[in-house]
Amino acid sequence: MGFDEMDVDTIWMDGEYVDWDDAQIHVLTHGLHYGSGVFEGARCYETEKGPAIFRWEEHLERLFQSAKPYDMDIDHTKAELTEATKELIRRQDLTSCYIRPVAFYGYNSLGVSPKDCPTRTAIAVWPWGAYLGEDALENGIDVMVSSWRKHASSQIPTNAKTNGLYVNSMLAGEEARRNGYAEAIVLNKEGNVAEGPGENVFLVRDGEIYTPGLSESILDGITRDTVIELAEDLGYTVHDNVSISRGELNTADELFFTGSAAEVTPIRKVDNVVIGDGSRGPVTEELQQRFFEVVERRTDEYDEWFEYLE
Repeated sequence: MGFDEMDVDTIWMDGEYVDWDDAQIHVLTHGLHYGSGVFEGARCYETEKGPAIFRWEEHLERLFQSAKPYDMDIDHTKAELTEATKELIRRQDLTSCYIRPVAFYGYNSLGVSPKDCPTRTAIAVWPWGAYLGEDALENGIDVMVSSWRKHASSQIPTNAKTNGLYVNSMLAGEEARRNGYAEAIVLNKEGNVAEGPGENVFLVRDGEIYTPGLSESILDGITRDTVIELAEDLGYTVHDNVSISRGELNTADELFFTGSAAEVTPIRKVDNVVIGDGSRGPVTEELQQRFFEVVERRTDEYDEWFEYLE
């Protein structure tokens, strides 16, 4: 579904609510030419208490932390961004939605240095269903190991959610789709598993759960952290600081992606090698069901993870 088909008409930009079609920037904007911006992706879920933003505090904290390596000062407080986001959801009468805050160096000069370029900040919200398709949540997806490698943290900060870095993600994802796969898995420079283009990767073996550690050039995913905590609370042993070789993907009992957009998505094949029995595995299913039970507030547990509109 394109944006023109959605019932959304307002974006918050630099402290003002503007019409969707008027939310524009100059063609010589620094962030457009050099990818010099940071962003977040969060979800608001429909609950019995009304719309609730999932782990919004953590997303905002990561946005501000992502800006630090680039000496970018976001000219709005977390409280201002929170109220702006809530008001956008209210104005468009959304019960659930995806939320995209972005901060970037704006228009002034076009040298590589962003000196004297203003920091621009915007927030958009829109309805967005399952990122990889509704069928993917139940039946899983086929992925390929990309020929593109993930950059190392010694080259560019991998713990920052930087706009320009997602060119790497786009290359990997589009390579996969050109070859008939739904998504990619990207290896790091050592040849070990890093992550998906916009997801963290989990592996299940003999009833225990494994996921690459932060030293493997991954983003410290908020949904990753959520699933680790949910799994441990369910009694699973989670190894969250490991290296996973490419070959281990093929011999896993189960594999799944996590992410704010992807939520918890099973992986049924890697490079046409069937994982497990080729369907959503029992551990993945239990974690997925628990995740949606929590985010849809069908339990009173973990209420501290939610920012309610009212």
